[in-house]
Amino acid sequence: MDIQALFQEAVVASKDLKERPSNDTLLQLYSLYKQATEGDNLSDPPSNPFDFVAKAKFDAWAERIGMSKENAMESYIALVNKLKG
Repeated sequence: MDIQALFQEAVVASKDLKERPSNDTLLQLYSLYKQATEGDNLSDPPSNPFDFVAKAKFDAWAERIGMSKENAMESYIALVNKLKG
């Protein structure tokens, strides 16, 4: 099975986890997903300084700059598998 198919399976599996992951883990999943599907975050940071969720998401994804899409997919798959138990 190729990495793209494994990644898609992990995305589906991430929605059916028995327990809700912590906010830090959710940010990891988000940033890895965005890096895997869109590549480097080259967008402007959120303009509202009080939108803490948007800022956290932006920062988490920006930390992945330079990570290849394939590596992000592999990391996402590994994290979902770890969360599944």
